[in-house]
Amino acid sequence: MSESEWKVSKVEEGHRGLFELTKDGDAVGKMTFSRLSPTEIIVDHTETDDSIRGQGGGKRLFDGLVAWARDSGTSIRATCPFALAMFERHPETQDVLAK
Repeated sequence: MSESEWKVSKVEEGHRGLFELTKDGDAVGKMTFSRLSPTEIIVDHTETDDSIRGQGGGKRLFDGLVAWARDSGTSIRATCPFALAMFERHPETQDVLAK
């Protein structure tokens, strides 16, 4: 059996955007956000497909979000319960939280 190919990509149009998770080319999750300013977003929702439960899909989305924020110099505010829990669980990622 071959290793699955996971990919996180960012799509943004106007003040709304999302990080989309694909597995072997199929969309299996998303994390949505709104842009507050050129350097700040608010993450408001995360969802993953039941087909990937227990496979770390949400963590992959979260890691993609944090990596992008660091690379782009973007600060994050979160209202999404999943994102809030991940920031609490992984204090090493809190450098991207808006002050």
